[in-house]
Amino acid sequence: MNDELDVGAEAAAPIWAAFADLMSVLLGAFVLILVAVIGVQLQLSTKLEQAVKEKQQETQRRKTLEEALAGPLASGRVTLVNGRIGISGSVLFALNSDQLQPQGRDLLKTLAGPLSAYLGSHEEILMVSGFADDQQVREGNRRFADNWELSAKRALTVTRALIDAGVPPSSVFAAAFGSEQPVSSNADDEGRAKNRRVEISPVPRPTNAPVKRHG
Repeated sequence: MNDELDVGAEAAAPIWAAFADLMSVLLGAFVLILVAVIGVQLQLSTKLEQAVKEKQQETQRRKTLEEALAGPLASGRVTLVNGRIGISGSVLFALNSDQLQPQGRDLLKTLAGPLSAYLGSHEEILMVSGFADDQQVREGNRRFADNWELSAKRALTVTRALIDAGVPPSSVFAAAFGSEQPVSSNADDEGRAKNRRVEISPVPRPTNAPVKRHG
């Protein structure tokens, strides 16, 4: 009888040992899964906090820009949409011209001070973008090969006018988009007039770009 009990105990021992090993493996797997889940939750929480912070910073940036441009905005001479300052091409230039009109030059002078003050407290620079409608440059006008060149010359003209009015040269650059990014239909005169425009947009300063202080 004792022999039979001894045999049963010996047979049960490996089973319990295997069961204990299995439970240890399952417990370890559960701990690993739990750690992974907690890690993912922490990452998501960090990303959410970062997104909220960036949103708050962007809202504050736009608010600051709007406050800086309160005068020109109130006069209706410029618009501010999604952080982009818009100026109608007809205010700045005659049709198919890159020469500033007097009212356009005066307007840019009023913008230069607030923009310079804004740049002084933000690690940003100004991108001056020229846009055109989809109509071909008037025949006989040999100054511009196409709308790309016209929009580029206009952007450069505005950029230089801002520099002349006091915006640091290291804080502004020109870009041309031709007729590729219309804000209205080119099917009628009103829509084409809206597409002939210049936009001034604060963008992050390149990390390797030196900041030159002018005073």
